[in-house]
Amino acid sequence: MTPPETARPLHDARFFLTCVGIGLVAGLLSGLFGVGGGTVIVPFLVLFLRFDQRLAAGTSLAAIVPTATVGVISYAVHGSVAWIPALLLAAGAVVGAQIGTWLLPRLSLTVLRWAFVGFLAAVIVSLFIVIPSRDAQFSLTWVSGVLLVVLGVVTGILSGLIGVGGGIIVVPALMVLFGTSDLVAKGTSLLMMIPTAVSGTVGNIRRRNVDLVAAAIVGVAACTTTALGAWAATLIDPFVGNMLFAAYLVIIAVQMGLRAWRGRPRPTTGPAGPGDAAR
Repeated sequence: MTPPETARPLHDARFFLTCVGIGLVAGLLSGLFGVGGGTVIVPFLVLFLRFDQRLAAGTSLAAIVPTATVGVISYAVHGSVAWIPALLLAAGAVVGAQIGTWLLPRLSLTVLRWAFVGFLAAVIVSLFIVIPSRDAQFSLTWVSGVLLVVLGVVTGILSGLIGVGGGIIVVPALMVLFGTSDLVAKGTSLLMMIPTAVSGTVGNIRRRNVDLVAAAIVGVAACTTTALGAWAATLIDPFVGNMLFAAYLVIIAVQMGLRAWRGRPRPTTGPAGPGDAAR
């Protein structure tokens, strides 16, 4: 039995212009910070085009594929992509995403969101302490290879559970835990996203959970600004880059905290007593 198709908005001129605007903003942030842009695409699709949350997430994931591809090319031109580590991360993330979707109905989403807010707070603090060196190279050993797969699994689990992209986890982890330069961390993060996003998009298409027209417009528009964001990242001082990324994470943390607050359990009122009914 095929799942019912989610209602889609009318594809009029406003729809196309809004998708283009969303793509331009998402592409710039994707190239600048090495993230997928889903943290912009999803809420904007919901807010401006009245997308259902799941349809917005599926559409965003499809739009990330071309966006991340252009971003990888832009960073690769400057030699800022660690290819094998990215594939190890992607392998772990694909497995982790399946675990996350399996755990989703079994765990409290509110608790997970608050835990993730705490994680982001720790990352933000670390970005003020650890300033990456642009000359730092990624040293791949058996130990670091295993740790990369583990990091990919954790990233995939969080992605499957709360719908966050891998970049906001992988980029700071590569800089803080592996001592990678900020540019290599961003380029590697974008490469990791491509197979993960393709895998997720195939599943979403089968579930009719993607607006392919919106995904194509957002993705193509994002491609025009992703290279600009990646170029800007090479000009920004690593400390300034950390501060900008920290500010971006603060916005994500606030957004996630608001979702957790709105989704908190409400106290239930007991049945009215005999006297209450007469009032």
